[in-house]
Amino acid sequence: MNQLLVTLGTKLTERWLNLLVLPGALFLGVLASGTILGHAHWYDVHRLGEALDDLTARPVLDRAGTAAVAVAAVLLITTALSLAAQFLGSAVESFWLRESRSAFDNRRRRDRLRAWERLTRERNAAIRDPATPAAEIRRLDLARARIGLVPPSRPTWYGDRLQAAGERVEAVYGLDLDAVWPRLWLILPEPAQRQIEAARTSFTASARLGAWSLAYLALAAWWWPAALIAAGCALVARSRAHESMEALASLVESAVDVHGRDLAVLVGLEQADGAGPLSMDTGDRLSEMFRKAGLFDTDDDPFET
Repeated sequence: MNQLLVTLGTKLTERWLNLLVLPGALFLGVLASGTILGHAHWYDVHRLGEALDDLTARPVLDRAGTAAVAVAAVLLITTALSLAAQFLGSAVESFWLRESRSAFDNRRRRDRLRAWERLTRERNAAIRDPATPAAEIRRLDLARARIGLVPPSRPTWYGDRLQAAGERVEAVYGLDLDAVWPRLWLILPEPAQRQIEAARTSFTASARLGAWSLAYLALAAWWWPAALIAAGCALVARSRAHESMEALASLVESAVDVHGRDLAVLVGLEQADGAGPLSMDTGDRLSEMFRKAGLFDTDDDPFET
């Protein structure tokens, strides 16, 4: 039991350091450096060293109690900064997945849809032409897929990729993914759940990194090199978010492909000794069952005894 507590304590400490203390400490260090140097002396490392020497030379820091309070204050500040970044990261994630119908978002959606339709026309024309090389058709497929696997209906690629997972599942199996997914999740084996959770966590971490990029961009008002840090964080966040969302959507579709029929067997819509993938008819029946549509469409009280 003691070994278990030690192991859990070590893991919690590592997680606390990685998620809260280290990112906040890095930002606090850049904030302090930028405040000291400013725009005029942005490159002056000697000036920064003098400031550190003046700070450490203060007699008050020689007292153990004061030093302990200072360390505790730094830890609290860095933790608070990281928690604020997590909160802002949630807002960034919601922004990436938004379904807004504002004028700006509608224009973005229309532009993406026009580009998708243009590439579709070019691809179809290339397929009809026997002289078109296979490599050119593949290039058009990849170019269209970078915009979306289905006609774009949201202002961002991230939202469309999740939307595409639902539309593709419904097109092949007749499943309403929103209604079926919570039940399917309950029967997924643990390795599959871990992979999906890892992809979801990675997307959240990418949004949190995007939030840090906004924080560093704000810091650039006092120290312009922080804008370079912000740009680097934003580029990495975008790349990781794209990879993790692609992985998440693919894993969700794969879970339906592999385990959709298992769910139908468990609820009695398919025979356990049957063969083949989930049929469209069974998928429709699963969706209707889990939507619980029509439950309150009559005047009778369904819970009346």
